Amino acid sequence: MAYRTLVRDTLIASASIAVFITSWWAVVRMTANPFLPDPYQVLIAFFRISTVGDIDGYTLGWHAMNSLYRILLGFIAGGITAIPLGILMGIRPFARSATSPIVEPLRFIPPIAWIPLSIILLSGLSRYVFIIWIGVFFPVLLNSIAGVRRTSVTLVNMAKTFGSSSSEVIRKIIFPSALPEIMTGLRVGLGVGWMSIVAAEMIGGEPVGLGRLILKYADLLQLDVVVMGMITIGIVGLAMNYFILLLEKRLFRWRTAVSA
Repeated sequence: MAYRTLVRDTLIASASIAVFITSWWAVVRMTANPFLPDPYQVLIAFFRISTVGDIDGYTLGWHAMNSLYRILLGFIAGGITAIPLGILMGIRPFARSATSPIVEPLRFIPPIAWIPLSIILLSGLSRYVFIIWIGVFFPVLLNSIAGVRRTSVTLVNMAKTFGSSSSEVIRKIIFPSALPEIMTGLRVGLGVGWMSIVAAEMIGGEPVGLGRLILKYADLLQLDVVVMGMITIGIVGLAMNYFILLLEKRLFRWRTAVSA
C-alpha cells in the first residue's frame, strides 16, 4: 500500500510539473515578450552560472551555499530562542502578560523593515543572521505558545498526581504535545527566513548570495538568470522543508498521525 501511494504521488507530482512547464512555455510564446525567458533558456542559464559563474565569477553553488549558511545560522538562532520562550509563555500566564506588550507590537513589524537598521548597526554575517532570526522567531514563538495551551490539562494533572515534577511534566507531556505546532512554526519560519535573506542580500553589500545574484541580473535585464535564481531558492527551501518533515517523522513516529 505504501509503495502504491509513493508511485501515485510521484506520478501526480511529475504530471503537475509537466503541466506547469508546458503552460510556462505556452505563455512565453503567446506573449512574445523578448525579456520573458522560456524553460529552455532558464535551463541554459542554470548550466552556465553553475559552471562558468556569474559576471563576477561566482558560481551558482557558491551563491547557494552562502545563502544556505546564513539561513541555517538564523534559523537555529530563531528556534533556540523562540521555543523555550514560547513554552514559558504558554505555561506561565505571568510571563505571557509581562512579555506580550513587547512581543505583540514587534511581531507586526516585517523583517524587511529591519534591514536598514541592521545594515547601519551590524556588519557582515551578523546582519543577515539578525534579519533571518527576526523572520523565524515570531512564527515559532506563536506556534509554541499555541501548542502548549492545547496540551490536555487532564494529562498534566494526572502526571502531577502521580508525583511528577514540573520539569518532568514539561519534558514528557507538554513539549511532546506541543511538538506538532512547534514543527509547523519552524516550517513557516523557514519560509519567512528565506524571504528575509533574499531581501537582505539584495540590499546588503556582500557580493554573493542568491538574492544578490538575482539583483545583479535584474539590473542587466537578463531574466533567465533571475528566474533561475528564484527556482533555486524554491528547490533549496523545499529540500529544507522536506528535511524537517523527515526528521519529525523519524524522531516522533508516535505523533505521525497528528503531525503529518
